[in-house]
Amino acid sequence: MKIAILSNGTGNYSTKRLKEVAIARGHEVKVIKYRECYASIEKNNPTVSYRGEDLSGYDAIIPRIASYMTRYGTAIVRQLEMQGVYTISSSIAITRSRDKLRSMQLLAKAGAGVPKTVFSRNSTDIDDLIEKLGGTPVIIKLARGTHGNGVVLAESKKAAKSVLQAFYLSNDDGTNILIQEFIKESAGTDIRAFVVGGRVVASMKRQSLDDDFRSNLHKGGEGTIIKLTEEERKMAIKAAKAMGLNVAGVDMMRSDRGPLILEVNASPGFGIEKVTGRDVATPIIEYIERNAKRGHKKDKVGA
Repeated sequence: MKIAILSNGTGNYSTKRLKEVAIARGHEVKVIKYRECYASIEKNNPTVSYRGEDLSGYDAIIPRIASYMTRYGTAIVRQLEMQGVYTISSSIAITRSRDKLRSMQLLAKAGAGVPKTVFSRNSTDIDDLIEKLGGTPVIIKLARGTHGNGVVLAESKKAAKSVLQAFYLSNDDGTNILIQEFIKESAGTDIRAFVVGGRVVASMKRQSLDDDFRSNLHKGGEGTIIKLTEEERKMAIKAAKAMGLNVAGVDMMRSDRGPLILEVNASPGFGIEKVTGRDVATPIIEYIERNAKRGHKKDKVGA
């Protein structure tokens, strides 16, 4: 097959792993810097061009879209979908997973455990909002943050009100602000489950190295291999399915009432390979081999 990896460049570890595995399995692979692509929209002729040439003849694409390039990256993915190219992660699935509020709503609707969450544009409601969450401390986060950015722990009502007011003043693009309950029994620790094609292929525990309540590896957290419980495994698969993602990094925490989903990542990093020794690139290529021939019919383009 002819496969395109939409990425920021060949130096990315995840991109290198996908490319080497696909080539080893006999496929023709090209890394496309999607930020350098441009699309031409006209009746019955959707095209995407890259460095002066139209992208054509590809059997499948693997989107590795950075969070800060979501709008442009998914527009390029959508244009290729309109050409009939199979994509392992649809544009709509990537978009919905990047909006924390939308994803929390979809996860809750699907019956997945999530931290209790409220959202509001009015800081004067803070007393009632915190009461709904069972009191302070609370987590306040921007709906479009990533890698632990835009996430603050407020330990008192006064602190929460100050943080909300600061977020409202600095947030002029309409991004929703979420307030979540603080799960004290899991502070500084979470679990990343790597899901491919409806099964968990690797999992790790992430632990902050200091007193930071965030455990992201990007924030200096340390990863160790972990065996999921059956409930956690099923919850991770349910979360990926709720987002419509065939490849997903599902972040969850252990609580007294069971696993709670924190986030579903549409372009999970492959650092989990180094932590666990598990190969996650091969299952992705194998999934494409099994499904690309069926076309993109099940990946519907939508809003």
